[in-house]
Amino acid sequence: MDKKEFWRLIDSTHKDSAGDQDLQEAMLISRLEKYTPEEIIEFECIMREYLIEADDFTMMAAQKIIEGWVTDDPYLYFRCWLIGQGESTFTEALRNPDVLADLVEDDVEYLDFEPLLYVATQTYEQRTGQQEDDDDNNSFPRNAASERGLSYDFGSITKGEDWTEEQLPTLLPRLWAKFNT
Repeated sequence: MDKKEFWRLIDSTHKDSAGDQDLQEAMLISRLEKYTPEEIIEFECIMREYLIEADDFTMMAAQKIIEGWVTDDPYLYFRCWLIGQGESTFTEALRNPDVLADLVEDDVEYLDFEPLLYVATQTYEQRTGQQEDDDDNNSFPRNAASERGLSYDFGSITKGEDWTEEQLPTLLPRLWAKFNT
């Protein structure tokens, strides 16, 4: 599993699920089951790399504007949602989160794809027959990724410059105009 294959899976399941995240999650698990346990671990590691890459104050500002608030867990799930939208959207939003004004409906309550965090673990369990809580679970995707230092939670440092609420209208003007009228 490399990044190109990771995005092929994300993009195809996003398209085939037509925005239904429950279906996208099921499709990811089904398609990922065809890969080796090692490749499933790589899927987890790549996903974590992208979660860390998207951990930026400007991205956090985008969530704040869209949803009206931001805290740790919803911010993580927002980044999962962003990955779940596919490579093109993810890449464009990292360059300029204001482009999300073209993608997100103005009546959205929240953008969340938390189940993406568990796809590799569920698939690994189904593929190997092992359970994450078995005595020897160091080979599980989450544990293997953590061993590589790929923590999107503890020790992760948000990139960029922090902002104040007063700066949001000028930081992301298109999003601000769409969600604060």
